[in-house]
Amino acid sequence: MDFEPWWLIFVPVLFGLGWIAARVDIRQMLSETRMLPDSYFRGLNFLLNEEPDRAIDAFVEVAKLDPETTELHFALGSLFRRRGEMERAIRVHQSLLSRADLPASEREHAQHELAQDYLKAGMLDRAENAFEQLKDTRFALPALRALIRIYESEHDWPRAIEAVKTLRRLVDEPVPQLVHYHCEQAQAALAARPPDYDTAQVALDAADHAQATGSRESGSHASRVRIALLRARLAASEGDPKRERLHLESVLSGTPEFAGLAAGPLLENYRAAGQAQEGLLRLQQHYAQYPSLDLFNEVFRELRAQQGADPAWAFARSALRLHPSLLGLDRLLEAELASAGDGEGEVSPVPGADLALLRSLIHKHTQRLDRYACRACGFQARRFYWQCPGCNAWETYAPRRLEELE
Repeated sequence: MDFEPWWLIFVPVLFGLGWIAARVDIRQMLSETRMLPDSYFRGLNFLLNEEPDRAIDAFVEVAKLDPETTELHFALGSLFRRRGEMERAIRVHQSLLSRADLPASEREHAQHELAQDYLKAGMLDRAENAFEQLKDTRFALPALRALIRIYESEHDWPRAIEAVKTLRRLVDEPVPQLVHYHCEQAQAALAARPPDYDTAQVALDAADHAQATGSRESGSHASRVRIALLRARLAASEGDPKRERLHLESVLSGTPEFAGLAAGPLLENYRAAGQAQEGLLRLQQHYAQYPSLDLFNEVFRELRAQQGADPAWAFARSALRLHPSLLGLDRLLEAELASAGDGEGEVSPVPGADLALLRSLIHKHTQRLDRYACRACGFQARRFYWQCPGCNAWETYAPRRLEELE
């Protein structure tokens, strides 16, 4: 294609248009800058100087001077909530909701922020009402998750179950707590006075169904163990020891890592049937394949009760040689001192040893190891929990003490 000289005319024209556009943008930016209150720049300066309290005061003044700054209101409300100043956060979001000219999308946002304020402040009734109003909005999913947390904290298991079922229809993800909600219902029915066996049975059947439909997704055995333990408890309450033993044995065979949770009730079941030796042998065989501290404690104590100190200590020495454990040594010294205090009068297997002094020294170093720990938040507890008391997550506790996990 030939070059035409008259095309050069367009070059200065294009430069001129660019210069005009730049001047217009600069003027508009300067105009908008002059419209911003001085408090806005003071707030920025305070932030840069790491003075957040004075920055907040400055931004609050900006929000008062210019009620149209909805984004600034949201930022201030979130900042107040993170700092724990719940009253101020609630006032900011309530002031937004009181505006008649607020667009629908901004109103939904303000409603969601206000609901979170109520939840963090512990005002569960108001939080529940606020989240309920978001069910048909773009915040429906986070609102539903928050409602589930509220129902959990209130132990309102029927509503929690319905909320989880609704959540399952919205998102395709495992919800292991559904099984535990049914188990909580069964546990409450068994703890009632008098126990409500029918309600417990219905709840456990529902838990079985929820576990069967969700097992492919979650891959967890904890819910199955809890159902078996509760069914064993129900059978024992109804006077059916055979069925109780069947459920407890299913824990040992199906989920051997949880044997420590079933060992005590299983031994009691064997003792009640006059088969204490068979029960002890069953646990010894299981311990040989799947050793754990909780199972070690049960076997040692039962050996001590049935056969005396020598066989119990022989088992302990053999077990500790294969699986060295300060906690194991601490437990057997505790049992030895307890039996000596009962006046059994047996000679210590450690001649010349001051067992009380030895145990106190070991116990001091094992206290921090004698705990279960949440895999999600690290919260430690002396007893096993299905739901972490620290972060409220389900099935995050391993059925082993800290020493076994290190």
